[in-house]
Parts: sequence; C-alpha cells; structure tokens
Amino acid sequence: MRNDPVQAQPGSDVSDEASWTSLGRRRIYILPTRAGLALAVILLAALVGSLNYQNNLGLFFTFLMASVAVVSIHHCWFNLLGLRIAARDGVPVFRGQLARFPIRIDDPKGRPRGEVCLKGGDCATPSPGSAELSLTRTAARRGRLRIGSVTIETRYPLGLFRAWSRTALQAQVLVYPRPAARAPAPPAQAAPDHRSKGQFGVGADDFVGPRPYRDGDPPSRLDWRALARERGLVIKQFGGDQSAQVWLDLEHTPGSDVELRLEVLCRQVLDASAQERSFGLRLPGHTIDPGRGEQHKHRCLEALASFGDG
Repeated sequence: MRNDPVQAQPGSDVSDEASWTSLGRRRIYILPTRAGLALAVILLAALVGSLNYQNNLGLFFTFLMASVAVVSIHHCWFNLLGLRIAARDGVPVFRGQLARFPIRIDDPKGRPRGEVCLKGGDCATPSPGSAELSLTRTAARRGRLRIGSVTIETRYPLGLFRAWSRTALQAQVLVYPRPAARAPAPPAQAAPDHRSKGQFGVGADDFVGPRPYRDGDPPSRLDWRALARERGLVIKQFGGDQSAQVWLDLEHTPGSDVELRLEVLCRQVLDASAQERSFGLRLPGHTIDPGRGEQHKHRCLEALASFGDG
C-alpha cells in the first residue's frame, strides 16, 4: 500500500508564555535505578566486611562511594528543577504512521545541566539556553491526535538515580485516513466554463507541454518519439486536461462502512492531485469546490480527517 508523504506547514513557534510549563520542586520525583540498587548492595556488603575485619581502607572506600551516591541525588534532582517545556503541533500524517511532536526545553537560568530525555522520545542537553526534542506517537485513529501527558526524565550524572516529572502539554497532530491500496477513478465532468479548451471544449488539440509519466496515465498520451530518443516515459499534456473537473462524493464511493469509503476517497484525492486534475469533495454537510494544488489537497484531506467530529 502506498502512503504518499505528507507535506504541510510546520507548527507555529512557541511564543505564548501560557504554553510553557515549568518544572517546580513539588513536581519532580526521584528513585534509584537498577545500577543504584546494585551499588547499595555492594556498599552494604563492603561495610559489613570492613567492620568485621576492622579494615580501615575498606571503610574509607565504602563511605567515599556512599558520599558520591548521596551527592549524585542532589545533582540528579536539580538537573530538572526550573526547566520549562512546551510543545508545538506536528505535521499531519496518515493513520498508521508515526506522529512526531516537536518539543522545546528551555533553561531560563542558563546554568550547566546534564542530559534530559523524553520517555519514548529524544534526549538532549538543554545547556546553554534551550534544546529541541521530538516525541513520537502512533497515529492509530484518524482525526486529531493530542500529545497529552509527557514524561521528562534524567539519570544525570552517574545513572544511579532517575528523576522524572510528568506534565500535560497542549499540542496535536492531524491524522488523515489511511489511503486505500487502490481506488476506482472517479468520472470526470466538463467544466461549465465555455472558454475552456481541450477534449472537453474547443481546441482539443492545443498542446500545453510534456510532463513525466505517472501511474494511471493512458498509453495514448505517451510521447513515443521522446521514448525513442531515450528521454524516458513522457506524457503529452493538452489544454483539455486543465478543464476536466472531478467530484469526489462520499455517498457514491464504494465501501462496506464509512471508514473504508474515507480511505478510498483519500486515495482518490492523492491520485487526482498527483495527476494535476481539478477536483472537488462532497461530504454530508460539507462541500469543497473544485480546485488543484497542494493547499487544496490538504484542505480535502483535512475534511476527510475531521469528518464526523463533534
């Protein structure tokens, strides 16, 4: 199944002060990791053995390592204290793909810090200033996928302790329906504009120019001379190609349920856009006039993604 890549406008920059979440003292938790628990067991055994054999060097080593562990608790907890975190809307994806949320971590004090990570996402060092990370979620359903709660954690400096904070962020990704593997070609209709040219009006033989071959193009439009000159598969474009309008209608789309019909419509939108055809979309309660181009394609895909919301 083909899943055409989505190209959409990137999310807006995080500039609203209300969109930032600050990690305060009461929102940071800390517990030892497996390495920290193993070190505790080793130090306990070393303490018992040193006391039993009255080994001063062993006692010195034991208390030295215990002091290092205690100091690492302080640094691990303070590595998150005071950080600010915010998220932006991600680029739209198709159902079943991974949705990526851009997340920014800012250190208003600009002091040296260690590495911080997003649970299920990237790691970075917000020093000095800020760091850009991303968090991925599986887009299991069409519509709007909200980021929800995010866990930021750190094991700085020695990996003996894990400090984390869980916070709710405001960001979302639009999830388009998953395109069907194939879809029937919708019937083309002549544009009502009598000035149009081509096979649907006057001037059907007006040559516009060549373009590369795409799947589904009729063999009768192939430029065999260009193929003989080893220029590859080239399609001849005529003025009438610009006057053909296609209406994609949910009520006349084959499928056993609404979701399957939306997937077929999604494939038809992608195919019509790839063929540079003028097409419109009809959904119950919502109609998009015929048009072409990337902006028109994403407008139709957004309507399919939002169909039935509310």
